[in-house]
Amino acid sequence: MEAILRVAGFETKILNLSGNKTEIYRTLKRLNPRIVGFSVIFDCHIYKFKDLVYYLRKKGINCHFTAGGHYASLKYKELFELIPQLDSIVRFEGEYTMLELVNSVSKGAEWRKTEGLAYKKNGTAVSNKLRSFEKDLDKFPFPVRLPLREYAFNKKFATIIAGRGCVHNCSFCNTRKFYSFPPGSLKRIRKPEMVVEEMKMLFDKRKCRIFLFQDDDFPVKTNNKSNWVIAFCKELEASGLNKKILWKINCRPDEVNEKIFTLMKSNGLFLVYIGIEEGTDKGLKRMNKCTTVSKNLEGIRILKKLRLGFDFGFLLFQPSTTYGSLNKNLEFLRQFCSDGYTPVIFDKMMPSYETRLEKELKKEGRLKIINASGDYDFLDDSMDEYYDYIDDCFYEWQKFSCGLANILKWTRNYYAVLHYYSNNGSYFLSLRRKLTRIISSSNLFLLDTLKDLSEIFESGKYKTETDLLEDYREKITSMHDYFKKLIYYYIDLLLMHGQVYL
Repeated sequence: MEAILRVAGFETKILNLSGNKTEIYRTLKRLNPRIVGFSVIFDCHIYKFKDLVYYLRKKGINCHFTAGGHYASLKYKELFELIPQLDSIVRFEGEYTMLELVNSVSKGAEWRKTEGLAYKKNGTAVSNKLRSFEKDLDKFPFPVRLPLREYAFNKKFATIIAGRGCVHNCSFCNTRKFYSFPPGSLKRIRKPEMVVEEMKMLFDKRKCRIFLFQDDDFPVKTNNKSNWVIAFCKELEASGLNKKILWKINCRPDEVNEKIFTLMKSNGLFLVYIGIEEGTDKGLKRMNKCTTVSKNLEGIRILKKLRLGFDFGFLLFQPSTTYGSLNKNLEFLRQFCSDGYTPVIFDKMMPSYETRLEKELKKEGRLKIINASGDYDFLDDSMDEYYDYIDDCFYEWQKFSCGLANILKWTRNYYAVLHYYSNNGSYFLSLRRKLTRIISSSNLFLLDTLKDLSEIFESGKYKTETDLLEDYREKITSMHDYFKKLIYYYIDLLLMHGQVYL
């Protein structure tokens, strides 16, 4: 977005929503912009946007306010109701719509006829004809970037995309919905040579060494099978980047193919995020994942065989969760996490806006809206209490940036970078074994605890044996601190050897 405006000759500046709103106001007051855009992607931040917009208007910032992003596009009427101070909303892919809007506003011309724009007419939200998606993503200029930050051991990283969209239609995800409204393909992929050209530019001019692909589903497989990724790897090799950089992707576990991922690893792939979500075939079918447990486990087996790091998404708690399904999922997690290859991660499936899940819960009368975000109660009251207890006890462990799960993942990433760039294999294998033991022990404690507590809540003992729950809470806190001390010692070893070998 910013790049296409700059190419057209407009001055732009990115401000962080998490910044102090007084500082944001002072910056806008100094810059005196013609237009301010708000990137409203997630419903969880809506009230923060509402508060900021109200504050800026009250302080006298009277220029054109527009918004864009997933939530703004799909729920534009609701957003106008919630934040009436907005002048317009840029719907769906916004590069050309925003450029036309900025051109019109800067010239004092009529902007309400802009294709792809929504606005209020006599107090009612209306939307113009939606703009078609750009077929060729490589027509867009390379994005404007802030100074690159360090990933590990002074190696800088950048986010990048190979394409936009997703052809899959999982019940809890609204990505396909977003790409279904405007005319155009559900998924568009850049030319592999253009992706590598952008990477080479960042490598040469910005000293970037780590590339994190943000595609919802990296084009491991396309209509042309694996031709795209094969061409991409050939371009990396031809550019000379293949032995100098590391990169990470997101994909489905059933897309993992040993031959293709061997090729990708030889050209710098080091980390894969896979959406596993569920450990039973019945649950996967209910989510419309269009895969099976055996296919997912095969993908995991290949990643482990190739020694590729992986993170995963897993929705342990769902609207239909029972103690029976919960324990089946715990056993599934044990199958591939007990060895300590990757930390256990779990979450609750939430009914995002405009998803099949949201519509099903609404139809059942179970949908709850809390601060513009959807939620629900489980079918069994004790499951609600079990989830609340687990969420509270393991919240720091699972969700905090300084919590064990995140620290373990980052330690593994540090190890991967150090191992790749130092090429001192035998010593670092011993370090990897130490890290694996810590992850394994912490995973087994977490899974055993979740299992034990499920029995306590299912039996109803939690209602009378409150001291038992307090004992578990204290033990979870104690073990969290214990594992963090172990991993911090390991991190000190990594940092010390990083100074020696890099």
